[in-house]
Amino acid sequence: MSRVRQILDMNAFDASAGGGGAVKRRLDNLGAASVLFYREPIEMVAARGAWMEARDGTRYLDFYNNVPSVGHSHPEVVAAISAQVARLNTNTRYLVGIVDDYLEALKDKLPADLANVVMTCSGSEANDLAIRIARAVSGRTGFIVTETAYHGNTALVTEASPSALKRSPLPGHVVTVPAPENAAYGDDIAEGFRAAVVAAMKALEARGHGTAAFLADSIFSSDGIFADPAGFLRPAVQAVQEAGGLFVADEVQPGFGRTGDAFWGYERHGIAPDIVTMGKPMGNGFPMAGMAARPEHLAMFCEDVGYFNTFGGNPVAAAAGLAVLKVIAQEGLQENARRVGAHLKAGLSQVAAGSDRVTQMRGAGLFLGIDLGTKDGSGAEDAGYTVQVIDRMRAAGVLIGAAGRYGATLKVRPPLCLNMAEADRFIEAFEKAVRG
Repeated sequence: MSRVRQILDMNAFDASAGGGGAVKRRLDNLGAASVLFYREPIEMVAARGAWMEARDGTRYLDFYNNVPSVGHSHPEVVAAISAQVARLNTNTRYLVGIVDDYLEALKDKLPADLANVVMTCSGSEANDLAIRIARAVSGRTGFIVTETAYHGNTALVTEASPSALKRSPLPGHVVTVPAPENAAYGDDIAEGFRAAVVAAMKALEARGHGTAAFLADSIFSSDGIFADPAGFLRPAVQAVQEAGGLFVADEVQPGFGRTGDAFWGYERHGIAPDIVTMGKPMGNGFPMAGMAARPEHLAMFCEDVGYFNTFGGNPVAAAAGLAVLKVIAQEGLQENARRVGAHLKAGLSQVAAGSDRVTQMRGAGLFLGIDLGTKDGSGAEDAGYTVQVIDRMRAAGVLIGAAGRYGATLKVRPPLCLNMAEADRFIEAFEKAVRG
């Protein structure tokens, strides 16, 4: 029987085995909090576009890391950061034009009613703030998330991140629902998922918490990437909102054009979110994140709590974020994600058709999930085989990670600048890996 895997256990170095050189240095410095990719960690020294370079000179095509979304070391972002840090960097208690330039450019991409944006340094902080605002607005304390969700690592957000918990049970104010997949809901995912969320609301009411919010990563990346059919999420969200709860759209991973046919993941479902949280790709590697909310909702929270973030929204972060938005527009990266993503999905589908080990493929744009199964063709998840494929692809110069409840889903999320030749290289490496 497959074992449920925590998110940090997937494709990770076993620190208990120790190590020498750079690995020992890292373990000595971070101890039990050290998390390294791969059973044999890679020491990286440089990166550009969709490529990374290791200390030993090996170049890797990066399908692992969605943080540098417009490409590693993008010259426009580098120039913007360099110029601003040479001029001024301070906190948000001063008026600095570029900060409001960025906020207004970001708000142009958001629903008009989400007119207030609070800048933070990480998606964890953004989701923490969203949870607190949802409680203040609703007067309730309960939250609904999916079974393998990951929303961050503050104390409050970890409680709503089942995939981060190793031993502790979920607290009583958090109820999970299965990921939106056919295995759980059959052919009518929209109705099945709505019914599960309604049942979760009833459970929270019975426990005396009520539903403050339904918090969802709108492409369900940690659950294994579930994007389709477009619109399936809307009935569940409407049920929560009609009951007085909020919908928090966690766009840390699907946002900023990654799905190709929409700038935000929630847009694919025709949803009006109450709060949108953002992070990772906002600054292309520069640490920044944010939360957008209705002014009246933020005001209700601020009546009881004074909120300030020293580094959130600093001028350098604003410069990085503004450059990212400009690059996405100028280089047509959302359209590139749609076009190259479709080519990538088509090529991978051909590989899947010729392999019993590839059981399913899902996703949108440049965010795909590939399920790998046992060799008997039963379709059962095979996390061990998934690790083998990951290692084979690394040997072929391609970086890829895992996701899903059992760690048997390859999580495909390259930079949005990926070109057709690079997509073809991935397809070739994947084909050899699953047939090797």
